[in-house]
Amino acid sequence: MATVELFDRITVEPGKCGGKPCVRGLRITVRRVLELLATYPDRAALLAEYPYLEAEDLNQALRYAAASVDLESVSIDRVA
Repeated sequence: MATVELFDRITVEPGKCGGKPCVRGLRITVRRVLELLATYPDRAALLAEYPYLEAEDLNQALRYAAASVDLESVSIDRVA
């Protein structure tokens, strides 16, 4: 499976959020999503508080972080 297919919800835009990876072109970074996942013990509560996020956004943010930690080459060429 190609990297872009694995992370089709992760976008990078030079002029948005300092060019950091974001979720679906929204102004919420993957890092922020990870912080939210660490803060909210219940995903349902997190999604209720942030209704613009979807369950798959959370899953992809976690997979993106795991790939980054493993020092895999993660290239996102997708712009919202």
